[in-house]
Amino acid sequence: MSLNRPLKIGITCYPSLGGSGVVATELGKLLAEKGHEIHFITHSMPFRLGKFHRNIYYHEVEVSDYYVFRYPPYDLSLASKMNQVARLQKLDLLHVHYAVPHAICAILAKQMAGDDLKVVTTLHGTDITVLAQDETLKDIIRLGIRQSDAVTAVSRDLIRETRELLDIHEEQIDLTYNFVDKRIYYPRECTDLRNDYAEPHEKILMHISNFRPVKRTQDVVDVFAKVNAQMPTKLVLVGEGPDLPKIQTKIQAMGLSHRVHFLGKQDDVAQVISIADLLLLPSEKESFGLVALEAMACGVPTIGSMAGGIPELVQHGQSGFLSPIGNTDDMAANAIRLLSDEKLYADFREACLHRARHDFCNEAITAQYEDIYYRVLGMPANVRAAVHCGE
Repeated sequence: MSLNRPLKIGITCYPSLGGSGVVATELGKLLAEKGHEIHFITHSMPFRLGKFHRNIYYHEVEVSDYYVFRYPPYDLSLASKMNQVARLQKLDLLHVHYAVPHAICAILAKQMAGDDLKVVTTLHGTDITVLAQDETLKDIIRLGIRQSDAVTAVSRDLIRETRELLDIHEEQIDLTYNFVDKRIYYPRECTDLRNDYAEPHEKILMHISNFRPVKRTQDVVDVFAKVNAQMPTKLVLVGEGPDLPKIQTKIQAMGLSHRVHFLGKQDDVAQVISIADLLLLPSEKESFGLVALEAMACGVPTIGSMAGGIPELVQHGQSGFLSPIGNTDDMAANAIRLLSDEKLYADFREACLHRARHDFCNEAITAQYEDIYYRVLGMPANVRAAVHCGE
């Protein structure tokens, strides 16, 4: 058990999209279960928050519509709200997800509220891999990192890229991997649901994303077409985004429409992903690949690319197969190999379950964050019983 007192923590994230919002919300829920008081400060209710949770509070950021503003000043409104909540609720710290604008807003809030308010910033990916490539934003991202009391990142590859792009080598960046709650993500019995999308003799390939160019969804279709030419398969696409119309056109042109299902956005990812035999993740940039971890926790191996942090998550030849970015021939060959060998597939499935439950255990990652919080607050190291991440 911890010897330190429960904390009052403000959390800011993008509430309506992306893995960062999912992780931030799930972390808040887990911290609340442990007795900490969690205050979400966002422009809308985080979509994974939903029903009432003990020890969790939501504070909506309202943006001024004063007529002289050409663009609504969301950043200033967020900083002001952070300060207000910190003062009224006597927060110990703000944990913000993404360097811009959230870290900058938190630093402004700290300057208003006083140095006793600490700022922890988590880097998730595109704040570095995309925004930090923009010379007009580099300095402000660097400022956000350097002025934070602690900085975490979701993969070693993201830490490396952050240091290289921003030329920061002395600042401490804590590695805190993403996680899934094993009470939610586990293999589901979903025979009836699976029968809605495929015949018993068919295999199901699945892709889940926001269908942006970085996800290389054209490659998803190419891999599926090559696998389907060798064995009967169905493709299930989950999510929406700018590249989705292009994918629909390509699938129609290839004469594969009858073999593809478009499910749109889905909240119950664990249920949906459990019907799949393989997850396709051919991204050209992926700081972690949360969807691959969600699939692993449900016993579904990944066929993916060697992009970013994916190799830190998916062990090539054990819990999935990874190929060079864009090499759809190799990805398809690996998928066919795995789907054609029942013993090999069973071994991969067990490796997925073991790795998700042990190496990316929600209890262990939550405890890592607690240690960081206590450290920046100058409290003794968090003393607890050994975290059990077993079956």
